[in-house]
Amino acid sequence: MIGKFANGCAPLCLSLAFFLGAQAFAQTAPGAAPAAPTAAAQQPSLQPSSAQAPSGQQPTSDQEPAEEESSSRPKKPKDYKNWTYDAGIGAMLESGTSKTFVREGGYQGTVGVARNANKYLGLRADFVAADLPLRQSSLSLAQAGSASSYLLSLTVDPIINIPVTKLYGGYILFGPGYYHRAGSLSDDTAVPGSSCNPFYEWWGSCPNVSIPLNGSFVNASLNQFGYNFGAGVTRKMPSGVEIYAEFRLNHASGDHTTTDVRPLTIGVRW
Repeated sequence: MIGKFANGCAPLCLSLAFFLGAQAFAQTAPGAAPAAPTAAAQQPSLQPSSAQAPSGQQPTSDQEPAEEESSSRPKKPKDYKNWTYDAGIGAMLESGTSKTFVREGGYQGTVGVARNANKYLGLRADFVAADLPLRQSSLSLAQAGSASSYLLSLTVDPIINIPVTKLYGGYILFGPGYYHRAGSLSDDTAVPGSSCNPFYEWWGSCPNVSIPLNGSFVNASLNQFGYNFGAGVTRKMPSGVEIYAEFRLNHASGDHTTTDVRPLTIGVRW
C-alpha cells in the first residue's frame, strides 16, 4: 500500500515541488534585481562628487595667476639713461680782460659725465683743457719773443634737458667751477725790478710794484674759482648717439685778476 501511495504521490509531489520552486524563484528575482542597480547607482553618484572637487578647485587655481599677474605688471621702460657721457672739441673765444691779452681761436677739448635723475634733470661734470695763445701786443709788453699759455677747468653743473622732438633737443646748464691758468715766457729780456705793466698783473707775477728780482715772472700760474653757464642743442643719430653744439660763458677771479673765456664746442653724447 505504501508503494501504491508513493507511486501515486510521486507525480503530485514533483508538480508541487516545481511550483513552489518557481514561485520562490519569482519572488527572489524581483527582490534581487533592484539590489544590483542600487550598487551600480551608488558608483555614479560617487564619481560626480569626486569630479566636482577638482572642478570646484579649478577656478581658485585660475584666479591665483591672475592676481599674481596683476601684482607683477612690467614696469614702464625708462626713457632716459642713468649715466651719459660727452666729449667734444672746439675753439676758445675770450672776453673781458682775457681778450686784451689772448687772441681768439685757441683750441680746446672737453670730456664730461652726467648723472640723470630723470629725462629732464641731471648733474654734469666737465673737464676742459684749452690753449690761450697770447697776442703779439702781450709779447711786446712781456718783452718776450714767444710764450705758451693754457687753461684747465673743472665745472659741476645742474643740467636741464629740454626734449623738443624725437630727434632734436636742447639743454641749459650753470654752476661753479675751478680754473687753473698757467703759462711760460721764453727769450725774455725784461729786467728784474722793472715796473709792472697790465700784462704782468694779468699774468699773475706782479704781487708787488715791480717784477720780482728772482725772475719767477717767466713761469706763472693762477688758481681761481668762478662760475659758468651755457646752453646746447642736440641731434639724435640712428645709432642712439647724440651730436651736440654748445656755447658757454666762464668767469673766474683770484689774485687780483680775472679769467673770462667763452668756449664753443661740438661733440657727441652717449
